[in-house]
Amino acid sequence: MLLLRHATVFAPDALGLQDLLIGGEQILWMGASLDALPAALGVPELDLEGRVVIPGLVDGHAHLTGGGGEAGPQSRVPAPPLSQYTGAGVTTAIGVLGTDDVTRSTAELVVTARGLVAEGLSAWCHTGGYHLPPVTLTGSVRSDIVHLDRVIGVGELALSDHRSSQPTLEQLLAVAAEAHVGGLMTGKAGIVHLHLGDGARGLDLVRQALATSELPARVFNPTHVNRRRALFTEAIALSRRGCVVDITAFDVSPDEDAWSAADALERFWASGAPATHVTVSSDGGGCLPVFDADGRVVQMGVGHAGSLLETVRALVARGHDLARILPAFTSNPAALLRLGGKGTLRVGGDADLVVLDADHRVRDVMARGVWHLTGGTTVRRGTFEPA
Repeated sequence: MLLLRHATVFAPDALGLQDLLIGGEQILWMGASLDALPAALGVPELDLEGRVVIPGLVDGHAHLTGGGGEAGPQSRVPAPPLSQYTGAGVTTAIGVLGTDDVTRSTAELVVTARGLVAEGLSAWCHTGGYHLPPVTLTGSVRSDIVHLDRVIGVGELALSDHRSSQPTLEQLLAVAAEAHVGGLMTGKAGIVHLHLGDGARGLDLVRQALATSELPARVFNPTHVNRRRALFTEAIALSRRGCVVDITAFDVSPDEDAWSAADALERFWASGAPATHVTVSSDGGGCLPVFDADGRVVQMGVGHAGSLLETVRALVARGHDLARILPAFTSNPAALLRLGGKGTLRVGGDADLVVLDADHRVRDVMARGVWHLTGGTTVRRGTFEPA
């Protein structure tokens, strides 16, 4: 066990100064002040001296096995190691496959998630990738969700993108139904996580799916919705119909027809759309390509988990309170993904927390009750990371 004293807790709601008693992988007690524990218990205490403590970030879109491949085999991005997540304050990551669902597979994704769990992270994944039929391990989306411990949905299925399978409405409804029923059978998320490209069709297929089927709106979870400004306007409207939309924390230049994650989140709040219907993810480990008119890669970047807290700091600098900012990075994705112990700091919840310094940078990170970062120094690394 460990007793944390004098933490300024955002759970993500602002709770003020709290003491937290950690035991195993859970928060056992939390309150304004805990009396001294019997010395015979030998519980160490750590005084956080009023530092801000927030839930570990829940990154709903990460390429656990690496992404890329659009510019040939040499452009396949390597899998990010454990400390790239924990060093950025991410304690829960959801893996996806992208364009390359041929040399990358659901089998590889599942075993990579299991490996990260063994190293101390919390990790799940989706089955399939950009294309239809989905690349599954057991033969169907529903069966993968039911039989594979780490699989919670399907995606990232590409829409409005020249790299997609150009799915029809009927195909989208079929795969969404598989995900939904798999979720019902298991208590898992059961969502279809949708990659949105630059195409002018935008979210039209999703609107048609909502209008012509009985599937709940929460099943359709579009991501990269800030990549075009008109697309983001569509996404806000869709969130009012019950979909949770996902903003990507990628770099945006002033002349781009896109919104940065900070700009997009501000605009979402200002729209009056339900505050619980928006999340922010990193696309960590994924390729961020720029294409010419013929669909060839002319520039390529790589997403990184650190973009999440960079966005948080940008919003704090604009005068927003952490209690307003944090849900999109913590409790909202945890609720969508049905990860009951994640995204909040509460008694009985998982002991995933981040201690911030005065500049809202990562100082300490605890994942499942174990320190991975202390005083800004990594103390727990992945199996093949250099010491």
